[in-house]
Amino acid sequence: MGARAGPVSGPVGQAVLWLNDPLNWTNPGGILDRLGEHLGMSAAAVLLGCLVAWPVGLWLGHTGRGGGLVVLVSNVSLAIPTLALLTILPLTFLGFGRPAVVVALAVFAVPPLLANAYTGVRQADPEARDAARGMGFSGGQVLRRVELPLAVPYLAAGFRTATVQVVATAALASFVNGGGLGQIIRAGFGLDIAAGGGQIIAGGLLVAGLAVLAELLLALVERLVTPRHLRRVRRRAGSRAADAIAGG
Repeated sequence: MGARAGPVSGPVGQAVLWLNDPLNWTNPGGILDRLGEHLGMSAAAVLLGCLVAWPVGLWLGHTGRGGGLVVLVSNVSLAIPTLALLTILPLTFLGFGRPAVVVALAVFAVPPLLANAYTGVRQADPEARDAARGMGFSGGQVLRRVELPLAVPYLAAGFRTATVQVVATAALASFVNGGGLGQIIRAGFGLDIAAGGGQIIAGGLLVAGLAVLAELLLALVERLVTPRHLRRVRRRAGSRAADAIAGG
């Protein structure tokens, strides 16, 4: 007769026990409070990124100019580590706390939002654009009534990418007193590893789970706003790009 299994032990077991403790969810500063902070910061950052990136990307795509600028801005934004921004911005008038975190995360959100807005307008059907101009539409009307609706699937794709990246990166907010789920991980590191290991893993699982949930929900939204024929076109384009990369 085999030995009876003992109680769950080790960091993973401690993480399960920590997540199953109702007080860790409902106490002040618990999971629900930190989740609200995390979602609030992420939503504000993505919204700020949209307000900056979408008008610029749509207009540059409409004029057909600035492709090099889009690439430059995207590359520069991606090259700046978010942790570096979180370290520098609190030393400005923004101070420590949520405003600095939101601005730093918004900078991180700009590249996919900007690139997809530009690409979406440039991929608009030229015949539809020419027909609108032939009907006497002004440049702004062509953008609003023809190019923008056709660019919606690309805007959704950029929004999805930016949101998932921001949700995952917002865990760093705890380093500058910004709150969020990262605070759970940081508090775990403040304990010795035997006592805090489970909390660290639990915090990591919460951040990862939230990012995966955002990915799944926004993938569904992107699919719903993408017309069926455009799905096939984009799949073929993605397949060609993958073949080109593999061949290179």
